[in-house]
Amino acid sequence: MGTEGLHERYVNPYTDFAFKLLFGTDMNKELLISFLNALLHGEQTVKNITYLNSEHLGTQEYDRKAVFDVYCENETGEKFLVEMQKGEQQFFKDRSVFYSTFPIREQARRGEWDYELKAVYTIGILNFTFDDTDKECYHHEVKLMDMNTQKVFYDKLTFIYLEMPKFNKSESELENMFDKWMFVLRNLSNLMERPVALQERVFERLFRTAEIAGFSKSERYEYEESLKAFRDMYSVIVTAENKGRKKGREEGIREGIREGLKATAASMKSKGFPFNEIAEITGLSFEEIELL
Repeated sequence: MGTEGLHERYVNPYTDFAFKLLFGTDMNKELLISFLNALLHGEQTVKNITYLNSEHLGTQEYDRKAVFDVYCENETGEKFLVEMQKGEQQFFKDRSVFYSTFPIREQARRGEWDYELKAVYTIGILNFTFDDTDKECYHHEVKLMDMNTQKVFYDKLTFIYLEMPKFNKSESELENMFDKWMFVLRNLSNLMERPVALQERVFERLFRTAEIAGFSKSERYEYEESLKAFRDMYSVIVTAENKGRKKGREEGIREGIREGLKATAASMKSKGFPFNEIAEITGLSFEEIELL
């Protein structure tokens, strides 16, 4: 596949290639540090991060494997899982909770140990909405809470979900770094130049890194393949939803989406895509992909 089909100036951050380029490399870790600090709203300041192995096995050889988009820890040992969810999955909250168990369990020490844990943050950047009851709320921060006292029971386990389609602020409405990062993630691939409101040094680096014209030939090819997979998945979901609406049955939507995702997975498998990439894009399990 050639690259003549690319007309955007900057990458689409929802693609696997672009997301890992921006947030998953040592060369660009200042981007992730800035994003995390903006997301935490002053709760803490991340000064440095170390990237950790993103592929994890369970405690037994036959346990299910987990592959994270980005997995890192800060200078005090607190863990951060950052996931880009390209399409809606039926049990994506369950998946978030399951993934959070890996950085918790790996803190167990041999010998004497008092069970003290470092904080774990699971962050989901969602290219879909899951709460249609509130059209304005796009930033969800979830902790374990005592239902009687309405107070946080345990503050070392945090789930943060960003419903990106709900964020519709214009450039003139951006008030802080969190707004600016949300704006970049929401609009990057549609921009033709760096917005005036994004003058911080970290955004200078981001736009320089995200510019497709600066890619090598192999990087451009890899990006376009990743972009094609993203567009295929999006097309499958939209088509399935439209078919489901015509049927007038909610189960028809879900069934159509799932069948479409299986078709996309089968196509990717035949082209030699790694199973972890197919799973990330389609939301199917390794076992389901194996059977296709």
